[in-house]
Amino acid sequence: MSSHNTKPRVARGLLLLIVVGAFAVLAAQAQLRLAVPLLVGGTTVVSMALAVLLYLGERGRVGWSGTVILLVALLLRLLFLAAPPQLSDDLYRYLWDGQQLLRGANPYAAAPAVASVPAALDELRRFVNHSELVTIYPPAAQLLFAAGSLLGWGVLGMKVFLVFLDLGSCALLLRLLDRLALPRWRAVLYAWHPLPVLEIASSGHIDGAGLLFVLLSCYWLLGREDRGPGAARCALAGAALGWAGWVKLFPFAFLPGFLCLVPRGRRLAFLGGVGGVSTVLLLLFHHHLGNLADTLLVYAARWEFAGLGFTVLRNLTGSGVAARGVLAGVFVAVAAGLLWRLHGELRGLSPRERACDGPGRSLFRFCAGVALAFLLLTPTLHPWYALSLAVFLPFAAGPASLVLCGAVFLTYGVLIPYALLGQWVENPVVTAAVCLAPVAAGLIPWGLRHWAGARRAQPT
Repeated sequence: MSSHNTKPRVARGLLLLIVVGAFAVLAAQAQLRLAVPLLVGGTTVVSMALAVLLYLGERGRVGWSGTVILLVALLLRLLFLAAPPQLSDDLYRYLWDGQQLLRGANPYAAAPAVASVPAALDELRRFVNHSELVTIYPPAAQLLFAAGSLLGWGVLGMKVFLVFLDLGSCALLLRLLDRLALPRWRAVLYAWHPLPVLEIASSGHIDGAGLLFVLLSCYWLLGREDRGPGAARCALAGAALGWAGWVKLFPFAFLPGFLCLVPRGRRLAFLGGVGGVSTVLLLLFHHHLGNLADTLLVYAARWEFAGLGFTVLRNLTGSGVAARGVLAGVFVAVAAGLLWRLHGELRGLSPRERACDGPGRSLFRFCAGVALAFLLLTPTLHPWYALSLAVFLPFAAGPASLVLCGAVFLTYGVLIPYALLGQWVENPVVTAAVCLAPVAAGLIPWGLRHWAGARRAQPT
């Protein structure tokens, strides 16, 4: 065997060993929330290894089969599956809501603190965060909570269910990469990334379940090579996106981009799918949806964490309301600009052409751009929110996105004083770093390219 063929294989094997080894070290920690420096170091090592894989892969030196990618993804998640959630306690709210629904109670009817429940649920109630508030999770999430609770294994059962859905996302990524004529190895940018491994397999967050249906919607729009999607596929795609939006509301921000990709004559079917699923889900819980709206308003008005733009604007204006309004306006403007660019790329294409790889990649770039803008502008940036960006890394792995998806783990520094002293104290340096590092990572290459282009344009 020649050294030309051996070196890439050795490099791939070494990088895979680094990724698995880093996760194994993290999984061995009895109290991960007290080992935040190790957490940040381990996730940084994995993120850097994935960046090297991206570099090598784009030069034709990486090639894993879909089976290997999925098996390694499963292994990484199994390392954390049996441990109780330590970085977040949201999973206990999921179990509470799921148990309420299984016993025939509407999760929006009463907050856990005042709900009348059997004695068997009193122990669970102690672990539910913000028990004075009605659940904030939308109707589709409630049905998923009930499905996870049906396994009857408590925390483990819910995590098994959510990991199963996340592995479904990994499998769909492989299919979408095939459809868009992109190499399968790019799926590792999500499948082996610290965000889904730690935020789903370890902490059990619901965000990944919503993203599965975003990918499913993409698959139904892009899954036909012979012609554009028919009305039935467009309706299914709309239903999947509608379901995703009612798991976590943020996927609705992708809706305008999806509409651009849907052929003009099929947009009514797509919107019918979105509206049909939304109507059914809302009717299932319509008696107490006002309580959900109240909790969402509390979140929108009061929640804040690791948002640099919000902190700066609030200090400048003296008003949290004004700061949120400005950030919302900037986000809408950025999303509108991304939509305009997407519309320009798709303008004049036939239905068959819209189902091809080029337009599909344009849609993923739009979604990644919207997610990146949201994460940089939101007043509340919990690490698991970045899953909405990480899922698009196989299609749109820019420097800013890669850095942000790794930098968000810095925010877990608040867990050390909180676990030891019960004090939630944010570090402004960390908040600044999480926002400014990806901005710098995006601007520096752009500036270098612009400078190089200007130099080439100068007459000699």
